Amino acid sequence: MALEVLNPGMLTSVQDLGRSGFQQFGIPAGGAMDRFALRVGNLLVGNAEGEAGLEITVTGPRLGALRDMVVALTGADLSPEVNGKPVPMWQSFLLQEGSVLAFGRRKQGCRAYLTVAGGIEVPMVMGSKSTLLKGKTGGFQGRALLKNDLIPVGLMQRDQTTESDSRIGGTHHLPGEMVPQYGGAVLLRVVLGPQEEYFTREAVETFLTKSYTVTPRSDRMGYCLEGPVLVHQRGADIVSDAVPFGGIQVPAAGKPIILMADRQTTGGYTKLATVISADLPKVAQLFPGDSVGFRAVSVEDAQLIARREEAIINQLKGFNQNL
Repeated sequence: MALEVLNPGMLTSVQDLGRSGFQQFGIPAGGAMDRFALRVGNLLVGNAEGEAGLEITVTGPRLGALRDMVVALTGADLSPEVNGKPVPMWQSFLLQEGSVLAFGRRKQGCRAYLTVAGGIEVPMVMGSKSTLLKGKTGGFQGRALLKNDLIPVGLMQRDQTTESDSRIGGTHHLPGEMVPQYGGAVLLRVVLGPQEEYFTREAVETFLTKSYTVTPRSDRMGYCLEGPVLVHQRGADIVSDAVPFGGIQVPAAGKPIILMADRQTTGGYTKLATVISADLPKVAQLFPGDSVGFRAVSVEDAQLIARREEAIINQLKGFNQNL
């Protein structure tokens, strides 16, 4: 064991990049809401990018370190501190045995990620360590963390407390210009479709020119938006088909829902657009009351933007290979 849960916070769960290959059986992919933050966090501590970490929502936990470990915090800034002193985001550091990692005021974003060298050691379920909360499957006993839980951490790939002084000293970090900024009015890039023709031309124009507000009904399954009604011209129902991460369903009431990590595998409502993969982390970090707008891009543009994001990941991978 390596981490003791002294206080679980609002919602803290074990997440990796999700389980693939089982949606045809009705099993959601799940996984981290902000995949970029988790991937970067893992690379900062020397893990494979898909290793499991802790996803921390809004109000962070208090965690006691039962041994020395190298950790990183990415994603939302929830004012992390160790033994009452602030610690950096997007940077690896040594969490010493006996220390307490805690969180304070939410400064920006909604979900933070704690990655630990060696990863979180929970059983693989269908190829993933991710917690599917509504299915009570995977992660730590299929649930969010509770007080007094003891979280096992795997062995470090190398003795990072002696060989990786640069990592502990803070030189292994995501450059400031690459650190995402959350909050404010967020513009999400989308690819229109697959059921764009089910909506009036005015509805599509409204969707791309007006703002929407994130409601408190939002969760890991989907973000419910409040704003101008989007009118269907061919009805809201379709023959159920696959639901992608970031797909924007519009039921009969005309209010958009952005489907997220724990989304259902199929759905029978029209989808006006899909948020591009590079912008999904922005959605994951939205907080109730935040404002969002949408801008259409081509598939080719979305692919180009995705390649630019992967270049950041590849830069960190190159650093790890040179350690």
